[in-house]
Amino acid sequence: MYGTGAAVPALIGAGIAPDDPTIRQAVRWLEDHQNPDGGWGEDCRSYDDPNWIGRGESTASQTAWALLALDAAGERSLALRRGVRWLLDTQRPDGGWDEPQFTGTGFPSDFYINYHLYRIVFPIMALGRCLR
Repeated sequence: MYGTGAAVPALIGAGIAPDDPTIRQAVRWLEDHQNPDGGWGEDCRSYDDPNWIGRGESTASQTAWALLALDAAGERSLALRRGVRWLLDTQRPDGGWDEPQFTGTGFPSDFYINYHLYRIVFPIMALGRCLR
């Protein structure tokens, strides 16, 4: 999730067109891996077990990464709207999100990190982009 969420906006920023097959493939991958609740998540087990790639409990940061990629690709799809709705529905009254999952990687398969600002910064960026 992290890689796709970073690569798509970077490729678009570098001049790759949203209709490029690589971008379209990334969009399809994100749409195919959206959770039934509307969010996205990827479990750290994905480093050891390919069956977990793109699968896991929805998290605010990982949902935001997917939304930032979809937005950069020019998407205004149902997947984007469902992701925005998930972020809005799970936002706490204080404006933040709960995210106890480890979504950062120190060394794959050795240790993982919970960056406490990921769950705030990335969703705010995504909502700012997607709700404009």
